[in-house]
Amino acid sequence: MTDATYPDEPPRPRYPGQAQTLSYLRHLFMERGLEAKSKLGQNFLIDLNLLDMIVRIGNPGPEDCVLEIGTGTASLTSRLVERAGAVLSVEIDAGFHLLANETLDPRDNLVLLHADALAGKNDLNPVVLDALRELMAKTGTKRVKLIANLPYAVATPVLANLLLTDLPIERMVALTQWEFAVKLCAPPSTQHYAALSVLVQSLAYVELIRRVNPRVFYPRPKVDSAIVKIVPLARKRAHVGDVLRFRVFLRDLYTHRRKNLRGALVGMQGRSWSKQEVDARLAALGIDGTVRAEDLDLEQHLRLCNAFDGADAEKGLNPPGAGDSPDEATP
Repeated sequence: MTDATYPDEPPRPRYPGQAQTLSYLRHLFMERGLEAKSKLGQNFLIDLNLLDMIVRIGNPGPEDCVLEIGTGTASLTSRLVERAGAVLSVEIDAGFHLLANETLDPRDNLVLLHADALAGKNDLNPVVLDALRELMAKTGTKRVKLIANLPYAVATPVLANLLLTDLPIERMVALTQWEFAVKLCAPPSTQHYAALSVLVQSLAYVELIRRVNPRVFYPRPKVDSAIVKIVPLARKRAHVGDVLRFRVFLRDLYTHRRKNLRGALVGMQGRSWSKQEVDARLAALGIDGTVRAEDLDLEQHLRLCNAFDGADAEKGLNPPGAGDSPDEATP
């Protein structure tokens, strides 16, 4: 005897996400009084092949503590917890957090955290970081992987801030907005090249894996998405040195994006360099002050930071040798 299946009641999946089709999600949301909130960037992936691809690229294993931002219907969570040494899944929406708690079996290596991943607009929530460190200590996992369908609104602060922490992050694999992914990978002198491009590429290997059509989501976003992979590299981080100083310098430099380099440096917030000082330091670096910051490569940005906002500024313009180019790194 087989179970009857009715048009208005799709069959229940054997585990969350197994049948995450459009009809299943619509029925689930109606049944539980849930709705996707655009202000939270809630778009649920209904292509199981892409879910499996994200897991495959993330490659979670017994040594990994996986951080997932946006538990949602737990379709990705259920796949991660079967493979990873531990999973911390963070969900800001109380309804979806409750859904995950009711549909996922309790496990010693799984923590479902009801919290905002951010504290304010641009900083990671210390509650999340503390929970991640506690879970790693409890499970004996050695490294961190971010594997997530990231809400568009939090992609920049989540990825940038995680990259700057002292956590042993092995890789980050995220489904993000297409334009954001393009910005991460953008080369100099292109439309999308910006402070974020310079920061991430200076610290990590970045790869745009695949463009994703809006039709594989429910509800459909208005723009394309992308799967992106970021692998932090110790050699790159050591070459940059003070990563927090570098980030602040880039942020302030690109506040005046449309100005030429000389004008941007003279007008940087919190600095008091005269035009003569700026011209002298740029001349010592061999950098043309009439170009824009977006025309500089990674090494030139770092030399600029060291000369204007680092130890080299105090030592009288003695910028370091380039050494190995950060762009030569491979994962």
